[in-house]
Amino acid sequence: MFVRKKKNQSGSVSIQIIQKIAGKNKLIKSVGAAKDEKDIKILINKAYSEMPELKKQRVFDFGHTKRDFDFLHSLRDISRPEIKVVGPNLVLGNIFNSIGFNEIKEPLFKKLVIARIVNPVSKLKTAEYWKNNNELDITSQSIYKFLDRLHKNYKTKIEQISYNYTKRILKNITVVFYDMTTIYFEAKEEDDLRKIGFSKDGKFQKPQIMLGLLVGEDGYPIGYDIFEGNTFEGKTMLPIIKRLQGKYGFSKPIVVADSGLLSDGNIKELKAKKYEFILGARIKNISNKQKKEILKKSKNLKNGKTILVDKDGDNLIISFSDSRAKKDKYNREKGLKKLKIRIKSGKLTKEQINNRGYNKFLKIKNQVEVELDESKVGDDEKWDGLKGYLTNTNLSNDEVIENYRNLWKIEKAFRISKNDLKIRPIFHYKKERIEAHICLSFTAYTIYKELERLLKVNKSVLSVTQAIELLDTIYEITVMLPESGKIETISANLSEIQLELLRVTQV
Repeated sequence: MFVRKKKNQSGSVSIQIIQKIAGKNKLIKSVGAAKDEKDIKILINKAYSEMPELKKQRVFDFGHTKRDFDFLHSLRDISRPEIKVVGPNLVLGNIFNSIGFNEIKEPLFKKLVIARIVNPVSKLKTAEYWKNNNELDITSQSIYKFLDRLHKNYKTKIEQISYNYTKRILKNITVVFYDMTTIYFEAKEEDDLRKIGFSKDGKFQKPQIMLGLLVGEDGYPIGYDIFEGNTFEGKTMLPIIKRLQGKYGFSKPIVVADSGLLSDGNIKELKAKKYEFILGARIKNISNKQKKEILKKSKNLKNGKTILVDKDGDNLIISFSDSRAKKDKYNREKGLKKLKIRIKSGKLTKEQINNRGYNKFLKIKNQVEVELDESKVGDDEKWDGLKGYLTNTNLSNDEVIENYRNLWKIEKAFRISKNDLKIRPIFHYKKERIEAHICLSFTAYTIYKELERLLKVNKSVLSVTQAIELLDTIYEITVMLPESGKIETISANLSEIQLELLRVTQV
């Protein structure tokens, strides 16, 4: 509402109380008219004095009861700092404590881990996030100071807590899964840790680090290590397994890893240390004699069936899958289509004839012209649908394959870390802060896994992503009671789905 002065043809001025409704000014009351300036001021003061009561009447005019009006009126007195998002602290804070991370007596640690799950952004924006949620003492400076000491002082403890949690869930550590990923930096300069190397993210000109992650069954975390960005991934597996086994004292587990870690050196060392292993096998890279044996034995192999081939005293299991055969064929035809376009353009040279990707199907004609080698394409087709697994265990073929298939759960762990927790790219440049960033992400992943487990065992309809998104919709409101002056904090009314989330996470 507002007061309007309207000039009349008679020379008088009408004083009116106006309210804008649906974009149009509506006359609520005409207070009176006068010509004398003194009388006009009296009418204006009268209009302002009548406006509060008219506002009440207008509220009632829109169908509100007096109780509704009193409630709406009380809300006007609530400032933004009195409305607080509490979902992340309630749910993730409770999980944080139940796992045992509250043993680390650093208040910022909990805040940063929770923020990495619900709002994985830069440390500066993390400070802004908590400031917007009434954590006014958290600044970017306090965050960076904490990061400088986090890895050095607490990495060992954090890893121990995560391992203890995994052991409580799995009871025994009998199988471990190892994989390696690269994490790149938005920087041009290399240093002692950040090196330009083979990038799994496709960022070949950016400095990176290597992150090795060891998990138990179903992707539950055991530990991690950080390596220089140009480290050969095959040299990272044994050191982390030996370190963690020596630290925690669990019996020698079956080691499961992908074909990128299948080097003669790794296999010899695994055998020398008496580890059992299941490794993805690159069956197209073995001796011609064994390749002929595999193709002969697998010629009429049906979907889901396997054959066994001896390889230097170990079992090389070959399985066939119809769906894999379709995928292999599709990928090859897609690659060949691109190759043909490049050949037609005349831009391919003999330097590009190599074994990288689908370039392996190229050959030189008349020492100048590049063309497709149809015989190589035909040879490749023979391997469609075949997959190899190298093992020294006494497990059945099906058990070996089932264990190897669980390797996708560590790949899922990296996807969670890279996509949901946004572990990459890293914008830090100090070694201590890089290590701290990984440490926070590892802790956040552990909490993510427990949230995932609680939702699953309680048969919740929520996915982990949905649950995390729901956290920022759970509020508390602090109000001063109008009569007693007492301060009361109440929870905002919760929906059924919000109540379910609190129930399954035991809040």
